[in-house]
Amino acid sequence: MTKDSFSNKAEAFEAFDDTPLSPAHGDAIGAVIARRFSRRDLLKGSLGVAAATALFGDAALQSALAQPKPSFTFSFPAVPAGVDEKHHVAEGYDVNILIRWGDPLSEGKAAFDPRALTAEEQTQRFGYNNDYIAFFPLDDRGTRGLLCVNHEYASPEVMFPGVGVRPDRNDFAKITEAHVGIEMAAHGVAVVEIVFEGGKWKPVLSSKFNRRITASSEMTADGPAAGHDRLKTAADPSGLKLWGTLNNCAGGQTSWGTYLTGEENCNGYFWTDQKGADGKRLNKGLGGAQQKSYDRYGIPSNWYSWGKYHERFNVDKEANECNRFNWIVEIDPHDPASTPVKHTALGRFRHEGAEMIVNKDGRVVVYSGDDSPFEYVYRFVSRDAVKLGDKAANMKLLSEGALSVARFNDDGTVTWLPLVFGQGPLTPVNGFQSQADVLIDARIAADHLKATPMDRPEDVQPHPTSGKVYIMLTNNERRRPEQTNKANPRPENDFGHIIEMTAPGGDHASDTFTWDFLIKCGDPKVAKMGALWNPAIASDGWFSSPDNCTFDSQGRLWVGTDQGSAWSRKTERADGFYAMGTEGEERGLPRLFFRCPVGAEMCGLCFTPDGQTLFLAVQHPGTDGVKDWKPFGRESTFEDPATRWPDFHPEMPPRPSIVAVRKKGGGRIAT
Repeated sequence: MTKDSFSNKAEAFEAFDDTPLSPAHGDAIGAVIARRFSRRDLLKGSLGVAAATALFGDAALQSALAQPKPSFTFSFPAVPAGVDEKHHVAEGYDVNILIRWGDPLSEGKAAFDPRALTAEEQTQRFGYNNDYIAFFPLDDRGTRGLLCVNHEYASPEVMFPGVGVRPDRNDFAKITEAHVGIEMAAHGVAVVEIVFEGGKWKPVLSSKFNRRITASSEMTADGPAAGHDRLKTAADPSGLKLWGTLNNCAGGQTSWGTYLTGEENCNGYFWTDQKGADGKRLNKGLGGAQQKSYDRYGIPSNWYSWGKYHERFNVDKEANECNRFNWIVEIDPHDPASTPVKHTALGRFRHEGAEMIVNKDGRVVVYSGDDSPFEYVYRFVSRDAVKLGDKAANMKLLSEGALSVARFNDDGTVTWLPLVFGQGPLTPVNGFQSQADVLIDARIAADHLKATPMDRPEDVQPHPTSGKVYIMLTNNERRRPEQTNKANPRPENDFGHIIEMTAPGGDHASDTFTWDFLIKCGDPKVAKMGALWNPAIASDGWFSSPDNCTFDSQGRLWVGTDQGSAWSRKTERADGFYAMGTEGEERGLPRLFFRCPVGAEMCGLCFTPDGQTLFLAVQHPGTDGVKDWKPFGRESTFEDPATRWPDFHPEMPPRPSIVAVRKKGGGRIAT
């Protein structure tokens, strides 16, 4: 997702996300870094150049820089930082465009023509703005598998001819009901069988597994909020028959072979007919029993005009539909006839993802960030343990368990605060009548527990073996000095940081963890940024706005970035995919492996189990920040985009795509 300047639809999403919806709390901080780090940390490479100078002076800095340069275990030549119309990958690697927006998922389909696209056609083709990716092998050789891909949102200005720039600027005057149908069909999830043949991965169009799940697909719910009055609508008086999944950002994989997808910025799809004195549609103050909840979740936001044609997205006509989104959805990719399940036990908020690990006691633990400024980090621990080989039983594990939210303490510990009805402030006095209310309004419950407001927590990824958990904190330029806290010490945090939590003894269900900084992003040469890197950082190695991350087959950390429109003003470098050490001499030392085309975001980040293929999702190419990119200097439209990646055909707009990266001649990536 993107931020700031409202130069495209994605920026509208993040610009609203950048409006704090949580109450102001959190104590002030002075020299937090000095309290948390020592000269020994500096000499180990735990502090960045700028922070080292500020804290310990030039002498200490020179001492640190005099240390031997660490050897880098990621063996590839770094890609130079920069930006242009194309993608770039490390020398010695090939990039194959695996599947693009509009590509067919079944045989007999005509070549993609965006000018002739219909909603029905879109349901049978690869969706728009591909984000999270998961790979499920279908054979022991790893040459066949199922690829599950999130389709986060639509960018109508570059999808449809004749629309011009962002449609909400003229109250969707040029967006028709037909456009809305395509947008709804372009959302959701794609399940695609792929095969490795002739040295390349390609879709299997004859596969029985290929499937699109959209904003209109039938779903159900389980857990404490399933069937609750606040999930009931005129179309579904049971509160159990839901339709569609929206704004699917990141996700996760379960140990029993299913796919988890996180519903993030669902507020943007809800609409009101009411307008203010300025003629703009209202986004608060609508009144009604759920006003407090609406305001806390940013409903309505009027990013799309779906509510103009579909009453369920119009809050004036259907007050509860919004409560049926912002959940974690489980999908069985191996069963095309299966009904996706929204797991209410995992709480309702803007889920960036749902990364799972099996705990040492056999229970499953799911981590998730709420991707907005001043929001929180959550953890779910299942009540029951995994039953090996019993998929049906395991698919019920996310129905019951304990949801908690994190408080990051000044002494370097993390306290997990249970979101349980009747405990502490989570009582009728504060508006909670049941556990369902706690989960539906998880944000409000977390406010009452005084969880730590973070700088846009996105991916929260547990290491597969070490007991460490990495939190991508993308940025938060709205944090003021009096709002800083121990885990978010920089006011006006334009660049983001990564926190490393450690579960004691590898017990992810423990009530208390410890935490530390891995990095603080930004240019290490600019002291006022307070960047925190390994002193051996290269001029092209530093980055901004960590978003998604993953571990490869060797347990090494990789990070993707999402600067939104800010890259053009703050870094002048495109988003990309970085390898980075977490231990020893290379801790906090990144290297750029893949660079996106202009205006695109780096998503996906998925390795095959053998480590020889890397799947990456490149979404919204040609949109973010292109108005401020001097070679282009205007906003993209269908007819006039900043890039036509990946086709570079004069009749084809930019197309979000999945790419497959492999080493020339074969072998594991970066070894």
